[in-house]
Amino acid sequence: MSQNIIFLTEAASLQIKDMMKHNEEEDAYLRVGVKGGGCSGLSYGMSFEHEVKEDDFKFEQFGIKILVDKESAPIIKGTKIDYKQSMMGGGFTIENPNAIASCGCGSSFRTATEAGTPEEC
Repeated sequence: MSQNIIFLTEAASLQIKDMMKHNEEEDAYLRVGVKGGGCSGLSYGMSFEHEVKEDDFKFEQFGIKILVDKESAPIIKGTKIDYKQSMMGGGFTIENPNAIASCGCGSSFRTATEAGTPEEC
């Protein structure tokens, strides 16, 4: 597995650093992963964490220490996380090359190997 499983853009990294500072989490890791649920079967998760688990992949981009668990890694490998600002506010965008379907809200997706009945957003 490649060392960098996900790729942060500079805009995303600046927003994450601002969030870390605001929440007094500058020394934390950014955990990125997936969990079951959402309208398309899987949903993304990002959080600040201080504990590294034995099966975590660790890497760093733009000065941000990133953790991805072993189960999430193949599902999100190659994913690009960006931050877009607009007149209506801002938000993270996630482009996952492994997703074959995603919902209109953009927070959940389905891969070719993940089966299940989609729920509503």
